[in-house]
Amino acid sequence: QLQLVESGGGMVQPGGSLRLSCATSGFTLDYYAVGWFRQAPGKGREGVSCIGSDDGKTYYVDSVKGRFTISRDNAQNTVYLEMNSLKSEDTAVYYCAAGSRFLCQYYRGSAYTHYVGHWGQGTEVTVSS
Repeated sequence: QLQLVESGGGMVQPGGSLRLSCATSGFTLDYYAVGWFRQAPGKGREGVSCIGSDDGKTYYVDSVKGRFTISRDNAQNTVYLEMNSLKSEDTAVYYCAAGSRFLCQYYRGSAYTHYVGHWGQGTEVTVSS
């Protein structure tokens, strides 16, 4: 059974750090691009970062560039999102998603839905003092 399971969320003070994990099973992670998305209360889901399937190239939206780092360990079937210097505006439910190699070209806008094959259930991140 194909699964993506996020973990590592929690509550942290502004300026703090968290490391999210996306553990996958039931498919060969090597062949998939993986994106991290988030949905803040009352807002739509937005792409945050993406990592390519073949070249492992990484992508970030401007609001997290320099603070977040995405990485993948295909041997462990896991993708990570290291989040540093967290801000209150980073508060959201974070989701990982596996998709085609085109996912990283479209993760920023609304078209990503056409390229995502599988979603995790989400992990909540709260940044508050």
